[in-house]
Amino acid sequence: MASTKSRRKEFVGRVVSNKGDKTAVVLVERQLPHPLYGKRIKRSKKYHAHDPENKLKIGDIVRIRESRPISKLKRWVVVEVIQTANQTETE
Repeated sequence: MASTKSRRKEFVGRVVSNKGDKTAVVLVERQLPHPLYGKRIKRSKKYHAHDPENKLKIGDIVRIRESRPISKLKRWVVVEVIQTANQTETE
């Protein structure tokens, strides 16, 4: 019996570029303790995610999930839009 939980990784990040056709570049930030000093430090990484409808705008907060390789750089797909850029500006 297969479990209901997906084994694929999921991240939440902000769209920083949407210039590619059906592609969005998502910046994911995480915090971790410094190995020696213990202070929390920020680390960020950009992921190329598949956006089949070209609906994402710069500034949108999205959830991405790991998937099969779609192209040379794309190994992630956009699952949902958590917050649009317009909502972020007004708050």
